[in-house]
Amino acid sequence: MGAQRLVLDGAVVVVTGAAGGIGREVVREVHRRGARVVSLDLSQAAVDDAVRGLDPDRVLAARADVTVPADLSDAVDRAVARWGRIDVVFANAGISSGDSADTVASVADGVFERVIGVNLMGVWNTVRAALPHIIDSRGHVLVTSSTYAYLNGMVNAPYAASKAAVEQIGRALRSELAAHGATAGVLYPGWVATPIADVAFGKDELATALIKRAFPRPLLTPIKPRRVGLAVADGIEARSPRIQVPRRWIPVAALRGIVNPLSDAALHRDPTMIGLVREVEDRAHRR
Repeated sequence: MGAQRLVLDGAVVVVTGAAGGIGREVVREVHRRGARVVSLDLSQAAVDDAVRGLDPDRVLAARADVTVPADLSDAVDRAVARWGRIDVVFANAGISSGDSADTVASVADGVFERVIGVNLMGVWNTVRAALPHIIDSRGHVLVTSSTYAYLNGMVNAPYAASKAAVEQIGRALRSELAAHGATAGVLYPGWVATPIADVAFGKDELATALIKRAFPRPLLTPIKPRRVGLAVADGIEARSPRIQVPRRWIPVAALRGIVNPLSDAALHRDPTMIGLVREVEDRAHRR
């Protein structure tokens, strides 16, 4: 028998990346449903702005660097000292691979390590800090992965690798927490209208051309962060193992064992794609 539905009214919810597009919308939506929210981000000013207008009695806004375990432990301790429990942790903080498309050969030194540090180790640090309290409350963990967990990560390998690894953390937690009556899930956003997606939609001409060539038109329209916020709140309440938004990506995710080999074969045989990849690497050599 599965865990009971999670009631957000009165629950204590920790959100990292709370000043960004998805995080901000999730904070505001779970707060609207009655939750007490711990909003964490790199800048105190940014996180204060993100919670402006919310009931201060139900908000704890704090600066926290997810690459620093002590920052997360301190935030968790403050939340427990104030409200006595943590029911949900949403490990959402993330960064892109940069402002341009790059291959594994051409990407600048340190980019991979920086992306993994935030997107993967940041999730690990966040979950580890909150997990004892999640177990105590029989709560829920949600981690932000991406459609890149199951898509080819060409010219975006650091980001794609981090998100594929995050998916595995969420899936492992789902099975491991069952013994404690707690749950976990994975969020798979498609293209969302946030700064992370800008590189693929006009900020870098080569990245934009590659994306248009690689993806069917129905999958290319970015959605608003508000839509993700609603899906996340619904998914937390239902303790969903997977939140795929927009839902048009569900067939691709469900059929990844078939779609991936076919798409990989098509990508590496496409002369236009090969030419664009060469342009990406030539550009890097000119820097």
